[in-house]
Amino acid sequence: MTTADSRSDDRSRACPGPRAAWAPVVDHAKCEAKGPCVPACPYEVLAIERMHADDWAQLGPFGKLRSIAHGRKTAYPVDLDSCRGCGLCVEVCPEQAITLISR
Repeated sequence: MTTADSRSDDRSRACPGPRAAWAPVVDHAKCEAKGPCVPACPYEVLAIERMHADDWAQLGPFGKLRSIAHGRKTAYPVDLDSCRGCGLCVEVCPEQAITLISR
C-alpha cells in the first residue's frame, strides 16, 4: 500500500459517522479556493469551482474584490450524501470558511 493510500485509509477510519448526517457549509466571502479541503476529505465531498452567480450576487463589495483576486473560485459541497461529519475539511481550511451542520 502506498503512503497516499495509507493516509486515505487513516482518514476513513477517522470518519465513522453515518453518511449524509452532516453537511459542510462554505462561507464564500471567506473562501480563497486554496483547496486543502478537497484532498483532506476521504469521501470527495468538496470541489473547487467557479462561484455560482447567486452566491456572487450575495457578496458585498469587499467579498467580490477578494473573490476576483482568487479567480472567482470557491469550495462547494458536490456530494453531500457522502459527508460523515469528520471535520477534516474544517481543520485544514486556512480561512476558517467551512463549518459543519447536522442534516
